[in-house]
Amino acid sequence: MLSPWLELPGVAEQLARYGELAQLDLTRLGTTAGAEEIVDTAVTQPLIVAAGLITAGQLGLADLAPDSVLSAGHSIGEVTAAAVAGALTDEAAMVFAARRGREMAAACELTPTTMAAALGGTEETVVAAIVGARCVPANRNGAGQIVAAGSRENIQKLVDNPPAGVRFRTLAVAGAFHTEYMAPAEQALRGVEVELADPRQILLSNADGTTVSSGKVMLNRLIAQVTRPVRWDLCLSTMRSVGVSATIELCPAKTLTGIAKRELPDVQLLAIKTPDDLAAARQLLGQAAPRTPGPDGIEIFSSAQGIFTRAQGLAAGTAVRAGCRIGSIRTNADDIAVVAPASGTLSAWLRHDGDMLEAGLPVARLA
Repeated sequence: MLSPWLELPGVAEQLARYGELAQLDLTRLGTTAGAEEIVDTAVTQPLIVAAGLITAGQLGLADLAPDSVLSAGHSIGEVTAAAVAGALTDEAAMVFAARRGREMAAACELTPTTMAAALGGTEETVVAAIVGARCVPANRNGAGQIVAAGSRENIQKLVDNPPAGVRFRTLAVAGAFHTEYMAPAEQALRGVEVELADPRQILLSNADGTTVSSGKVMLNRLIAQVTRPVRWDLCLSTMRSVGVSATIELCPAKTLTGIAKRELPDVQLLAIKTPDDLAAARQLLGQAAPRTPGPDGIEIFSSAQGIFTRAQGLAAGTAVRAGCRIGSIRTNADDIAVVAPASGTLSAWLRHDGDMLEAGLPVARLA
């Protein structure tokens, strides 16, 4: 997948430097290696981050206005997103990705585990079936896409005995990522030391889909992420709330754009697969502009039906950034964040803790 990128000026040297940091021959692995070699998660993870960083570098994302773009990544892609937003240097991202890959590969060797994707059924039915089989909904991707993870025995039970209207398909993965089976990897990553900075652009977290404003907090979330579910559905919800006009998926691209087609139907979508896609991406980025409240401000609305709770310590007069958690809505099945749709100042609360709300009701005003 990296062969056409090596034809661009400076990319061969960039990839060689990343390979030294990852202690892998990423040039060979990204061009001539066979499938069996690159599906090893110890190889896949740094290879994916390297591809994303090369793409981001070609687009000059670091030069965009802070509130004109947001970054988000799915699983290992969150490391790339952290680098794009300025929380990690490219070098730190490569070191972390390589260590993450090695530690997760080692954890996979300890217990036979795997993952399976759910096809059909409602979210409530699928999650209940997964939990009932003593597995974990490890990826909740939106558009009805939920991935279960657990022991091979329990995953096989899901495949053989799904609830009515649901089918589970086993995935070709090394193990049960984003579950407690990865606890040894999380513990090992606690000792990683990398250069950190606070994000200069809006950066979303897989944990709850909301903005992270501290480099230290982001690193802690990246480490904890290996044992916790990926809530890509909540990241997409925040993208809708802040009014994204376009999405650009960095190389290697296609999967997330496919999900976004269903979750963000009115948004321009672009998946960068080769350097031929860079011109269209630059054109989209040229249209990016910060979204700011008008002279009368804007209202922030509840995102679901349930019980409202204000974000702790957030008072009127506080400056907030687009995507920041304002509060939450507790539903029968989940805790859904209410986020600021733009950067500004919280001028007034319109709801109290414990209020029962319908979806779409105003909870606060932003100036």
